Amino acid sequence: MKGDANPMQSAHAAPRCQARSKRNGAACRAPAVRGWTVCRMHGARGGAPEGSRNGAWRHGGRSRESIEGREGIAALIEAAQQIARVLNRRAGPTPGEPPA
Repeated sequence: MKGDANPMQSAHAAPRCQARSKRNGAACRAPAVRGWTVCRMHGARGGAPEGSRNGAWRHGGRSRESIEGREGIAALIEAAQQIARVLNRRAGPTPGEPPA
């Protein structure tokens, strides 16, 4: 009997939640969810599903993908405007136009 391993020993050795109390700064002490640094009470696996699986989904205009797409287009427009400015400077003033 003495050689039997206690199955609870692995549960006691589990990493602990990293959350801290606002009131006194004490650690949570609950076991952390596997792959997370916090326990189930402090946000591991929490939150709503992404995208259209969320019940409050409407149109996706503010989804991560559409925001990244708009930012990419804005970056392309800015690069094109910079190129146009450089080309306009190199071309010089157009005939009949006062110099700037």
